Amino acid sequence: MEPLYQYAWLIPGLPLLGAMLVGLGLISYSQAISNLRQRVAVFILSLLGTSMVLSFALLWSQINGHEIYTQMFEWAAAGDFKLSMGYTIDHLTALMLVIVTTVAFLVMVYTDGYMAHDPGYVRFYAYLSLFSFSMLGLVLSPNLVQIYIFWELVGVSSYLLIGFWYDRKAAADACQKAFVVNRVGDFGLLLGMLGIYWATGSFEFEVMGVRLEQLVETGSLSVGLATLFGVLVFLGPVAKSAQFPLHTWLPDAMEGPTPISALIHAATMVAAGVFLIARMYPVLEHLPVVMNIIAWTGAFTAFLGATIAITQNDIKKGLAYSTISQLGYMVMAMGVGAYSAGLFHLMTHAYFKAMLFLCSGSVIHGMEAVVGHNPVLAQDMRLMGGLRKYMPVTSACFLIGTLAICGIPPFAGFWSKDEILGSAFGVNPALWFVGWATAGMTAFYMFRMYFSTFEGEFRGNNHEIKEQLLYANATPAVAFGPGAMDPNELEHGHDDHDHGHHSDSPHESPITMTLPLMVLAIPSMIIGFLGTPFANYFEQFIYAPGESLAEVLEELAEFDLTEFLIMAGNSVGIALIGITFASLMYLSRKIDPGAIAQQIKPLYNFSLNKWYLDDINNFLFVKGSRRLARQVLEVDYKVVDGAVNLTGFITLLSGEGLKYLENGRAQFYALIVFVAVLGLVVFSGI
Repeated sequence: MEPLYQYAWLIPGLPLLGAMLVGLGLISYSQAISNLRQRVAVFILSLLGTSMVLSFALLWSQINGHEIYTQMFEWAAAGDFKLSMGYTIDHLTALMLVIVTTVAFLVMVYTDGYMAHDPGYVRFYAYLSLFSFSMLGLVLSPNLVQIYIFWELVGVSSYLLIGFWYDRKAAADACQKAFVVNRVGDFGLLLGMLGIYWATGSFEFEVMGVRLEQLVETGSLSVGLATLFGVLVFLGPVAKSAQFPLHTWLPDAMEGPTPISALIHAATMVAAGVFLIARMYPVLEHLPVVMNIIAWTGAFTAFLGATIAITQNDIKKGLAYSTISQLGYMVMAMGVGAYSAGLFHLMTHAYFKAMLFLCSGSVIHGMEAVVGHNPVLAQDMRLMGGLRKYMPVTSACFLIGTLAICGIPPFAGFWSKDEILGSAFGVNPALWFVGWATAGMTAFYMFRMYFSTFEGEFRGNNHEIKEQLLYANATPAVAFGPGAMDPNELEHGHDDHDHGHHSDSPHESPITMTLPLMVLAIPSMIIGFLGTPFANYFEQFIYAPGESLAEVLEELAEFDLTEFLIMAGNSVGIALIGITFASLMYLSRKIDPGAIAQQIKPLYNFSLNKWYLDDINNFLFVKGSRRLARQVLEVDYKVVDGAVNLTGFITLLSGEGLKYLENGRAQFYALIVFVAVLGLVVFSGI
């Protein structure tokens, strides 16, 4: 097995090779490479497929007890300072490699159908391969500096993919917003890691943790300063994993193609923040204030995301706020010390949320056959309904994902979310209550999405709703929208607002899109059984760095069935209440949600407008920075430039005056001397 570990660098190396070759080909022979569409896709998929096979082999080796493997080389040295790079293979790395490669591989298969008619098809695959390299490199990183390098590469890949349709203003704005917001968190991460290095002299995770603990215990480093370093490091995951208040970029990132929403913003990139918390756990676990901040940030974010998702009508943005909420659960788990539970939910969520996003892309692809290439119409659930009979595979997979995220047993989300709630209750019942209430809202908004999209009557041909949506959003049709269908397939409609249709009903997506859905449905249903409390194989494999397997087995042996049934009953009960309300409002229509919205208009608007956080950010930071820039410009123009211009003006005046004194006439110079002497005599006499 040793050669397998020695060549583990191929796992990120192969996607990098694919991205480089295709990227250089596009730069040098753009037209020729762009015409090799499916050949390029097969090439990229083959390389990533090889990485996936190697990842599974490493995971199997780690499960069978292979020791941690680290390969390092000296990258930079200056005096006593030495910086090493390389890769490490441990249990967490092996698990993350499998998650990233499997989801990325299935997304790439799906992309062939989804982006089939997009002119940027080849460029999209190059970007996907670049992102895969960046994320896999991050997962393999053995120290904080290397993680930071790949952390930024992930950010660049995200920028390129969110803004893939850069000719659409919304997409261009979204990628810039994601880039700027993440720079805020990344700057905090950079300051934190430099501060920790200043204190400990190391970027190695275990070494940093041990030395920081010793420094605090001996009083060589104040608790306040150590806490500050921990909070600064946490700012990186706050931005990358879309935690309050740096979460606002994630819903806007839905302007990118749906495969990106599934790959980056559901399964992998946003999970990088949780992964970094796990890697930094040896440092953070010794800082109780930081752990409390992490726990409450996660709990508040979970609640905030759920309250906003309740009123969203765009199917992708509803799922985006759901992602924010679920990431909050993972971060809360890390904060309360439930290391294994947080990573278990990361794994289960990666599969069922990726499937849900791909299902939404399938729905959008089908809806565009009816409403045309306008994202306002193709993504709005108010124009959907009844899609189950037109798209049975997509409908079934979406229902499985919905049951999983709602925590209905025996689906995957039940086991991971219930473990988080149980751990939170043991630390702080208030945290449990927030998570429990959020679980009820999750069940409500997810089944609201399912019923609005797949049940009832199809509303896609309702011209009155179309007119209202187009008037409210005033968004023109685009040549290539979220479904990336060929505009030539669509015949023009009969009125100015119907942007073209060739069918009165949507259709099921091609096999390249539905096959990944069906594959992802399998782990969404059964992977949770790896982490059941009465046989928790996951926790025996993934546990906190400071624990030993014997301690984990001892804790698992203390499993109390009665306590589990009470906690699980509470979480399932609140989920069933949420599902019941959703069915009464959006399936049987016995309760009018519009009437309720009118009765609680302020709360409804508060949720619909996303807690006005975007407006606050726009006022404080966007417009505020522009006001500050204008004031700086005024100071620069009037004070700085004024002083420079005044100096020049004085020089000009003095020069103009002196030129009359320097005329070359001896008589004039004698007169000046006479006047000067006379003046001295007069003043001396006075």
